[in-house]
Amino acid sequence: MIDQIPIIRGIFELADQGGPFVVWIFLSGVLMWGLVFERIWYFNFVLPRQLADTRAKWEAREDHSSWCARQIREAMISRVNVSMSSGIGVMAVLVPLSPLLGLIGTVSGMLQVFTSIALLGNADARAMAAGVGAAMICTITGLAVSISGLYPVYHFRRRVARETEVLGDELSL
Repeated sequence: MIDQIPIIRGIFELADQGGPFVVWIFLSGVLMWGLVFERIWYFNFVLPRQLADTRAKWEAREDHSSWCARQIREAMISRVNVSMSSGIGVMAVLVPLSPLLGLIGTVSGMLQVFTSIALLGNADARAMAAGVGAAMICTITGLAVSISGLYPVYHFRRRVARETEVLGDELSL
């Protein structure tokens, strides 16, 4: 039933042709894009309320210039920064992890080619094609997942830096 959905069927075919590393690459891509969508939701719906609450708490304080007030201000900014940065580190790890998994799949596919040559005693084109095909599927899958995650990681890092700077400016001493 579920294998009748075209995208699911395509994933199963890729896994059959590319080997087990394609499944790991796919799972890392699902995790990465789940985090991307979560961060989009956070920046659009949660962060505005969090910034408004932080500003209101700062404005409610009577003292804005003492050493204690400056430390409280830094702690408020730091809490928001940590909240904004959540999950970005995992995304930043998954981007280079995907092509590395693809490289492992490539090496595995090439080992199949060399094993078939060793077992048959000659270079049979059919036996070699299956191994090379599996190797290329792993490579392209890993690169596709990695490339698709480059911009979101860059975007979120820049957004965190910008929002932190703006918040720091708004919570004036």
